[in-house]
Amino acid sequence: MTRPTVLLVEDNPVNLELAKDVLENYGFEVLSATNGLEALEAAEKAPPRLILMDLQLPVMSGIAVIERLKANELTAHIPIVAVTAFAMSTDETRARAAGCVGFITKPINTREFPQQVNKFLDMEVQKTT
Repeated sequence: MTRPTVLLVEDNPVNLELAKDVLENYGFEVLSATNGLEALEAAEKAPPRLILMDLQLPVMSGIAVIERLKANELTAHIPIVAVTAFAMSTDETRARAAGCVGFITKPINTREFPQQVNKFLDMEVQKTT
């Protein structure tokens, strides 16, 4: 069985390393990007099964990246989950309006995070079957 590939977009090195380590320990293959342009390039080069997107990014905001990914036929099908310290209901509304299927607040709970990611992967599988 192949390991599910997740693209983790996070500009904070500590948050990136923590989330990456947690996901890899649970069997995910994790690609990473630290800004919006890297995220666009990574998603096109090797489309993951799921994208975990920080909303506050350098170079290009997470919302702008989501909108570009959803407008691109190569990446429009990839589910995107916002992972952000912005926990206001308006932030979740903006993320969902841009195309996110879910919203996870930071700091992540390392015990719950892999199950949250699996839940979104399961949603993707159900939509394609």
